[in-house]
Amino acid sequence: MNIIEKTDDEIRAMADPLWRDLLKFSNEGKYEAFVQKFARPLALAMDQVTVNHQFANSELARNLSEDADYLGIIRRGEHVTVLYRQRSTRKPGEWLGRLVLGYENGEVRIFAASIF
Repeated sequence: MNIIEKTDDEIRAMADPLWRDLLKFSNEGKYEAFVQKFARPLALAMDQVTVNHQFANSELARNLSEDADYLGIIRRGEHVTVLYRQRSTRKPGEWLGRLVLGYENGEVRIFAASIF
């Protein structure tokens, strides 16, 4: 099955809990939990040293608001990108959150995630 064939509501039902978990585990600095739903290529690229460095040195990465606004979905190839308006509990302003989802071995996995 290709994830782009899912409806927006079906994609959001998968994406929103994954995004909330990423926010929670980033704020808590829990590497193992943070990467648990990553696709294999992303998990290999996001080794523990890199992620812990981000947790330790990024005020934003450790102070993400639980309130994120869904903005939309972009479908391309075998992946969907779900966009969120993200805020910080400490830094004023708004950021764009991006979550790329697809299937790996029949399971929905995170192929990319970023806030910029």
